[in-house]
Amino acid sequence: MAEKIGVAIIGSGIFVKEQHLPAVQASSDLELRAIYSRSLQSAQNVASTLSHVDLYSDDSKPLSELLSRPDIRAVIIALPIPVQPTYIKQALSAGKHVLAEKPIAKDVVTARELIQWYTSNASTHNATLAIAEQFRYFNAFIIGAQRARELGPVLNFRVRMQTCIQPGTKYISTAWRAAPEYQGGFLLDGGVHSIAGMRCLLGSEAAAASLSAFTAQHQKYLPPVDTADATVRLRNGGLGTLSISFGTTATGNEWVVACEGGEVVVRPFEGLVTVKKRGEAEGTTEEAKDAFGGVKQEVFAWAKSIKEGKPDPQQSPQEALGDLEILEALVKSGQRDGIPVNLYHQT
Repeated sequence: MAEKIGVAIIGSGIFVKEQHLPAVQASSDLELRAIYSRSLQSAQNVASTLSHVDLYSDDSKPLSELLSRPDIRAVIIALPIPVQPTYIKQALSAGKHVLAEKPIAKDVVTARELIQWYTSNASTHNATLAIAEQFRYFNAFIIGAQRARELGPVLNFRVRMQTCIQPGTKYISTAWRAAPEYQGGFLLDGGVHSIAGMRCLLGSEAAAASLSAFTAQHQKYLPPVDTADATVRLRNGGLGTLSISFGTTATGNEWVVACEGGEVVVRPFEGLVTVKKRGEAEGTTEEAKDAFGGVKQEVFAWAKSIKEGKPDPQQSPQEALGDLEILEALVKSGQRDGIPVNLYHQT
């Protein structure tokens, strides 16, 4: 049996407990050997049901000791958005492969600086940087993208992700989300998923070229904005609309792509893809459910990429930059009362 990859988790938040920890435990390629958090108590909370896992924190054994361990080859980083790049650089400098939670950074400038630093230092430290985005691993988006490519060039699209984050719920209760020190607030933290799904379906030929957006804050506990509606022009001349809200009474999620040969409708949370070919009165719906869920699939893919020495292109920093650039354009255009913003770095 092949030796497992020793991995550590840097972070102790909700997503670590509910998603990253079960994903590592379910992987046949990874073995969790350490957890780091800023306080020992929070690290202990994550590890309460674990054995043979070493704990590190600022008030006990420091992160530098964890990163110096030769038996730990890789780390998963899930920390507040503004501080992630600093920890990513520390881990890469120690020669550890990194899977860092989305978004890649709080803004495009910081993301570009991180990617430039990584590109300049990757060969020196012999470690890889992967950015997590579970929507790229949902079968509905994978199958939906395949069906869209089969139908030819994209003409139009629409994305609708509408819900209301209620006060007091688990994610908004975290201090760094309640008073965000980054653009867009929940739009950045949660909306970047919707954009990743959109980009997956559109493909590189129909990447976003420019957009015009209006933004609003409907709920006072979701600063600075919780809603964005945009019109998007694609590189191939196609058009589309992007509507994301975490503060509306409307509900529903769908990603729709109209191609020359017909229409593809993706409902990822239902695990359904509907294809209606041009001229057909009714479409055909196929199931695209996920056996393990997006996070487990992305962690499994990351582990495989380390073992094979081939980074997964779905986890590339450039893909994450493409998601972030569209989100930042939404915010900036909204701040300028809908003035169009050009997009340059879509992959």
